[in-house]
Amino acid sequence: MKQALLIIDAQQALIDGEQVKTGVYKKERLIANINHVIQKALDENIPIIFVRDIDVSNGEGPGFEVHGDIHVPNNSVIFNKAATNAFYGTGLKAYLEEQQIKHLVIMGCQTEACIDTAVRTATVSGFDVTLVGDGHSTYDSKMLTAEQIILHHNRILHGHYNVYHFSMVRNAEEDLFTPTHNNYR
Repeated sequence: MKQALLIIDAQQALIDGEQVKTGVYKKERLIANINHVIQKALDENIPIIFVRDIDVSNGEGPGFEVHGDIHVPNNSVIFNKAATNAFYGTGLKAYLEEQQIKHLVIMGCQTEACIDTAVRTATVSGFDVTLVGDGHSTYDSKMLTAEQIILHHNRILHGHYNVYHFSMVRNAEEDLFTPTHNNYR
């Protein structure tokens, strides 16, 4: 089964926080886990795709770029998006179909927005998804802590399905590129 690593909005300003934000929850762990999974993908010759949100730092400068501590391989594919949905208005879905990708491993920011939307859209679009449970993050909201938001999404997105395709939540240390979806079908 062809698969890809999809890293969404792992941008400098979003992870570190812009003027009023302090940065995402456990940002050092997030960066370490992203780099760990990138290395796994490289070791298995899995394509690596980054998606950047053009609303971050007004789509320019160092804040817009993938975080400086994240290893971005030279052969990575990068898409820019203008919406919460990484598939909307980008060439992401067409690229995945052209490459015959069937399984996506998803990581990045923000849990309750772009990550949640990507997981759900991917399953509707015919992909199986492995969400890296310790590979996405967010900020505290007015009602919930970032930790609560992450735990909640890991719970509700584990086993989330759309007809034939669904998502599983696994951690960075697991064998993410050996999908477990068929064990649950």
